[in-house]
Parts: sequence; structure tokens; C-alpha cells
Amino acid sequence: MFNRVISSVWPWGSLWGAGALIAACTNLAFAQVGEKVALGDWALDRTEVTIGQFERYVRATGTVTRAEKEGGGFEYVGGWVRRPGWSWRQPDGVSASADLPAVHLDFAEAQAYCRWAGGRLPTGAEWQKAGFTELRDKPPAPWVKGKTYAWSTGDSPQGANTSDPDPWPRAAPAGATRQGVNGLYDMGANVWEWTTDEQGGQRRTVGGSWWYGAYNMKADVQAFKPADVYVVYLGFRCAYDLPLNKPKPSKTPS
Repeated sequence: MFNRVISSVWPWGSLWGAGALIAACTNLAFAQVGEKVALGDWALDRTEVTIGQFERYVRATGTVTRAEKEGGGFEYVGGWVRRPGWSWRQPDGVSASADLPAVHLDFAEAQAYCRWAGGRLPTGAEWQKAGFTELRDKPPAPWVKGKTYAWSTGDSPQGANTSDPDPWPRAAPAGATRQGVNGLYDMGANVWEWTTDEQGGQRRTVGGSWWYGAYNMKADVQAFKPADVYVVYLGFRCAYDLPLNKPKPSKTPS
């Protein structure tokens, strides 16, 4: 059905120190689920689309996803394994917090949500620029306007949710990780994100995920997946074209 881009498995390590864990969790108070970050004539969701946001869409539209209809989403365990009952509602087959990223959604399902929310999926170039180049006029320290960073979290990948030692064994809630370039969360790691870049019927996914080491957070990673993939570590966020000379919107359904 689909191919794995990189097969290496990085072992889980020990967690960060207690202070780092508390600091990471404190970020939850500052992350605004549904908030858009204006980047010139377009905007991008500050966080990955969450279960709570997707639930509002489902209630409004009656959508039933493929993972729900076809017997559950997929997880890689020495090969792709279908997990009965796993879907955006229960990414790991158990009750899940509304602020976890919505996963087990294919490209068309993610695009449909973004259109309902008044946006679209970003291109790879848009996503990459937003994730690595500081575009804000007056960014807070230590960010520098115009600087392109090696990582979406700044000068190092520390604070992202990868398979390297950190507080999260799987997906982290929106805003729990370190805030990155342009004030965005999880542009590196946590879950892969869909973009519209196409190559032979596949779509480019970006950012890496909790399943991989930090190397997949890099901007130049080219990870294309079949558009009909729906798996446990693949989610999305939306982009929005901003009308000229009109107030810039600040919220999407939260």
C-alpha cells in the first residue's frame, strides 16, 4: 500500500530532567490551538491540527474517515500493521486528549479539513520557509529576523519530540514542545505533516516525527508518501491566503 522512507529505528532514551519536562508542559499555557501566524500575504497554523479541531469538522460535515471505514489506521512494527480501532479519534487505540495532533488521515482528508477551515495545505516551499527562516518584524529574543536556522527549533533540535531522549514516548499535545521559528510549534518532529508537493502520485511530508531521530527534522529531507497513506505518525496543519488590505484573521476552529 505504501513505502517506508527511512527504516532506521532510534531507541528510546532516558527522559529529560524534571525541570525541562515542567518547562515543556508550561508551554501549553501559551500555545493557542487554532491561532494563525501571519507570514506576509499568507498565514500558517501555529500548531498541528488537533483531535479537538478535527472533531468540530466531523460534527459539522458528517465526515467518516478511511481509517474508520476500513478497519483502523496503520503502525510500523517490522512492517506495516493495521490497528483495529485506531483513527484520528484514538490514535493509539485508547482514549486520547483533544489537544493531541489528528493523525490517521490521508492527503485528501487533510486537504478537505483545511478547505472547510478556510485554508489549504501548504506547499513544501511555504512550509520550509515558515519553519526555518524567521520572518517576524520584531521577533522576541533569541530569534533574529531574516536568519535561517539549522533546525525549526533554532540552533539545535533540543526541545522537539523525536525518538531521542525527551518526555514524550509518542505524540505530544499541541504546544508541549519548544516553540520554534516564527513562534510555530512542532514544525520539526512530533508528527509528519502533509504538503501539496507531488511526485509520481505521492505527496511530500515534512518535519519528521516522534518515531524518528532528529535528522528527519532537517529542511532538505525529501520524504514522499502515497497520497492514500493514513498512519499513526502523520498529521497536518493548514495555510491561509490573506486578503490584501483587510484585517488578518487570527483564529481557526479550536
